[in-house]
Amino acid sequence: MSPPRHQLIQSTHTTTQQAVETSRQTFRSGHTRPLKFRRHQLEQLWRLLDENADLLCEALFKDLRKHRNEAYLGELVPSKEEVNDALKHLDEWAKDEKVTPALINRVGVTCLKRKEPKGSTLIIAPWNYPVFLTVGPLVGAIAAGCTAVIKPSEVAPHTAKLLTELFSRYLDSRAYIVINGAAHETTKLLEGKWDHIFYTGNGMVAKIIMKAAAQHLTSLTLELGGKSPVFIDENANMTVAAKRVAFGKTFNTGQTCVAPDYVLVTPKAEQKFIAALKKAFTELYGSNPQKSADYGRIINHRHFHRLSKVLDENKSGEVVIGGQSDEQDLYIAPTVIANVDRDDKLMEDELFGPLLPMIRVADVDDAIEYINSRDEPLALYVFSTNKKLVNKVMDSTRSGGILVNDTLMHVAEGNLPFGGTGPSGMGSYHGKRSFDAFTHERSTMIKDLSPAAEAVMAVRYAPYNNTNLTLARWVLESVPRFKKNFLLKHFKWIVLALILGIGFKSQA
Repeated sequence: MSPPRHQLIQSTHTTTQQAVETSRQTFRSGHTRPLKFRRHQLEQLWRLLDENADLLCEALFKDLRKHRNEAYLGELVPSKEEVNDALKHLDEWAKDEKVTPALINRVGVTCLKRKEPKGSTLIIAPWNYPVFLTVGPLVGAIAAGCTAVIKPSEVAPHTAKLLTELFSRYLDSRAYIVINGAAHETTKLLEGKWDHIFYTGNGMVAKIIMKAAAQHLTSLTLELGGKSPVFIDENANMTVAAKRVAFGKTFNTGQTCVAPDYVLVTPKAEQKFIAALKKAFTELYGSNPQKSADYGRIINHRHFHRLSKVLDENKSGEVVIGGQSDEQDLYIAPTVIANVDRDDKLMEDELFGPLLPMIRVADVDDAIEYINSRDEPLALYVFSTNKKLVNKVMDSTRSGGILVNDTLMHVAEGNLPFGGTGPSGMGSYHGKRSFDAFTHERSTMIKDLSPAAEAVMAVRYAPYNNTNLTLARWVLESVPRFKKNFLLKHFKWIVLALILGIGFKSQA
């Protein structure tokens, strides 16, 4: 009997308690705050990815049978681009941001937002993109000046083992510590006091993490998932739409949090779309995807059985494409199930695999009603050239993100925040949002002790009288834009000048 997969990971000598304490002590020492340190660590992280690309691709293949192209395009390139973006904009992101004070604070006052690191952080990464979804949040933590304890997923043991070795070689081990293991180690880590927790995974585990975080009122970023729908307009280009849906559904064998989970299609479009999908899958992987070097595998036997069970328990619909599987090879063919009932087993939970149910809808209004009857998805896909229809879907639904006429590609855009809403997640990241996720904007006001500044503030002091109240209201209350009382607007400056004059005169 082979050992559990997580035992393949070479254990670190750091206990969870030591990791928590070291992370907090390092942050309190100020070690990670200087921009020079942050920049060096980011540069080291880029070198780690660049110099070990072959080893990372090899580990990803062992864990997920992930083709080299998918490893580069889905893991290494976006990881390096996250680093590049942070290096390019670090000075800009980290500098204090000046704020224009209110009128009463206009004299002798500086207001600004200081960009300060949240502190000691915990990053819990998933198995489906074990490089990108570990590195992405870590870039934000490093750029913000935080320390981080990283918990890779034991479900992808070869990648976790390699990242453990590489992080210790390239990054400062006092600031960035890897803890391996399974549920026990994660539970122990969650018992510690953190300043921020970043978790990518499923909603069930997210509830456990939220409960643990609540004990210390720790802030959270939760990147979850959900059943991301696709609506196909019957007037869309079926050939292009099918190719892009097939790509999104089978990239990483469907084990992607924003993979198309199900398709909503009108009766007029259904058969055209099925025919186009058959052609698209054949073009991608040939007549037998199991023999294709480009098609991946299910991560492990537990997930293979989960997908097989939900397909076997399906009470409605008809398998019109695929359906083949091989447990020994962890292979499940790209499988399309047409005419699925809306309350079928396939529609209960996120599938996270190469199964694609199709549900008939009368029209776009019926599709919108069904989408809104379910939890908010992480992604929503619409295929149409009708701008009015697209806008209607956007205006009438809620989701973490929406992509028109393609799948997955919005995740690769670093200038767009990536994150869910409601059950599909909390908070966002990528680009500057990664920096923001690990940063506290500290409201800062600096005042001087000059007579002029004190004269302006005199209206707030007791003994109170109607004159003080009137002056204070004139200074503090704004005039709405719809009330174009320019005299009143400029009168405030007159009042302020009088107050200053009185103040200077009294000081004299």
